[in-house]
Order: sequence, then C-alpha cells, then structure tokens
Amino acid sequence: MTTATTAGPRGLLTTARSRGAVTGLLLLALGVWGALVPFVGPYWNFGFTPDTTWTWTAARFWLEVLPGAATAVAGLIIVGSANRVLAQLATWVALTAGLWFVVGPLIIGLFSSNFVGTPVGGSTRVAAEQIAMFYGLGAVIASLASFASGRFSVVGVRDVAAAERRHRARRLDLTDGATRPAVPGDAGVVRNP
Repeated sequence: MTTATTAGPRGLLTTARSRGAVTGLLLLALGVWGALVPFVGPYWNFGFTPDTTWTWTAARFWLEVLPGAATAVAGLIIVGSANRVLAQLATWVALTAGLWFVVGPLIIGLFSSNFVGTPVGGSTRVAAEQIAMFYGLGAVIASLASFASGRFSVVGVRDVAAAERRHRARRLDLTDGATRPAVPGDAGVVRNP
C-alpha cells in the first residue's frame, strides 16, 4: 500500500488544472461584471449617481473596480493554476474581494455620507441595483471562492496517484544515470550526481 508520504509533500502541491476551471471562469465573469457595471450600467438607467457612462469616481474605484479586478485576476489564476498553494491564495483574494463588495459600502458610509451615490430608479430598481452591484454580487463571489478553497484544500486520490507516478519516474531517472528533463510540473532537470 502506498501512502501520500512516499510521493513526498512537494508532489502533493500540484493538482489537476481542471479542478478550479468552472469556479474560476464564474469568478472571472463576476469580477468583470463588478468592475464594469458602474461604467456601462447608466446605458440602461441602472446604477448609482453619477448616472453617466464611463465617469470615474473614487467610490467606483474603491468599491467596484478594485474588488472586481481582484476577483477577475483570482479567477484567472484559479482557472490556470496547477499549484495548490497559488490557487488557494487566489481563492482567498476572491473571498476578500467578495466580502468587500458586501461590507465596503456600509463601512465607507460610516465615514462619508453619500460616498457611493444614490441609486437610480424606483424602489424595485434600487433593490436590484444594490443586489446586482454590491450585496448579492459579493455574496455569490464569496460563496464561489469558499467552494473553490474547499476543493483545493482536499488532496484527492487522483492527486496522490499522480504524485506517486512523478516520484517513481524521478527515482527511475536517478537510478539509470541518464540526464533527462524532469517530469512536467517539476522545476529544472534531474541529474545524477
């Protein structure tokens, strides 16, 4: 019976790139939405004042563009990373950005009244704007990031089997005395001393 320790701890830091593909793509899309909606929303009378398109304000930067960009970058990392630690870090960035979407307007409201602006439209539209641009968006991002974090924290049977295959291939390279490139996912070249 082989155990995770025979493959070594470094071998278990890698994971299948497909593990975070769907979640990463969803985080990427939500991050792009969060960063762009304050600029394109006024085309549909959807958003907060100033209700003009492509108008830059400090509130839009701190409350929407920054967390949206952080979520989008984290989503890209989650989609393409085979490194468990890097992907886990990206999930924490996305989780923090999602929480900022939720609590940012509330915290900033304590220090500056009307910093965010006033919602455009009637009471139903105001609720939709707040949910789609801040509270609901942040809750969905935080939920997806938490889900992805859980997936990357578990070392699956396939991960252990792949790490053992890499370990066996590395051992064979060392015993036959040849100088070969390392197994994909490893850094450098394995050389016999």
